[in-house]
Amino acid sequence: MNRGVPHPERVAAGFALALLLATIGCAGRRGPTGPALPALQLTWQDEFEGPAGQSPDSANWVYDIGTDWGNAQLEYDTNRPENVSLDGAGHLTIVARREDYRGSAYTSARINTRGKFEQARGRFEARLKLPSGQGLWPAFWLLGSNFASVGWPSCGEIDIMEYRGQEPRVVHGSLHGPGYSGGNALTAPFQLARGSFDAAFHVFAVDWDGDRIVWSVDGIPYRTVTRSDLPPAAPWVFDHPFFVILNVAVGGNYVGGPSPGTSFPQTMTIDYVRAYAAAP
Repeated sequence: MNRGVPHPERVAAGFALALLLATIGCAGRRGPTGPALPALQLTWQDEFEGPAGQSPDSANWVYDIGTDWGNAQLEYDTNRPENVSLDGAGHLTIVARREDYRGSAYTSARINTRGKFEQARGRFEARLKLPSGQGLWPAFWLLGSNFASVGWPSCGEIDIMEYRGQEPRVVHGSLHGPGYSGGNALTAPFQLARGSFDAAFHVFAVDWDGDRIVWSVDGIPYRTVTRSDLPPAAPWVFDHPFFVILNVAVGGNYVGGPSPGTSFPQTMTIDYVRAYAAAP
């Protein structure tokens, strides 16, 4: 498997080239994609190399263990290899299972880089293959590192990718802050012209500078939010470091519960996660 890790010195993200490559079906390419930006340098990455069954690198990730998380989720998130581990082929897997565990009917995992890696602005990118089925809610997102002191949504939240398993061709990108959170988040969908997100890997990214955030899938930008797009008097809370979160929820307000036809186990497969910052 050709990992093709980019040189950590400096990377240029050219929109025209990215759009051309995405158009001809190069969704799985390894280099960064997205709208034209100044030169970028790789600041953090996890390529998930290691033996099958190994837990994610503790130098990069910590676990959120528990349930609900304020969204009426049904799974209990654990740190067990049965729920989150390497597959031995250069991927991390987060696996949702139907099983009785500590009072919950499902298990899964939620991992984050809090205290390990946090960054303000730049590019955040992951290459993922998603599960499918009613009631599944995988996500790749960022949360403000000042969460403990100011709470949510004042800390800010950037949902790079969230997905309703019952809509396997559609993902959403969203922005949450004071006055534009929850059901009032600034959000937009992206729909595949053909195929589905559970059938192949796709690259999900945001490019974030001081005044705007741009969402893209496979190098195709589909949503831009700037300071001027916020509701009147709502603050722009995206001037401080954020950390990365990966999880697969089961149930919750966003997706509803699983149906009798939802099969388990269900897996989100992560090929890589990378972050870039503007080159000096």
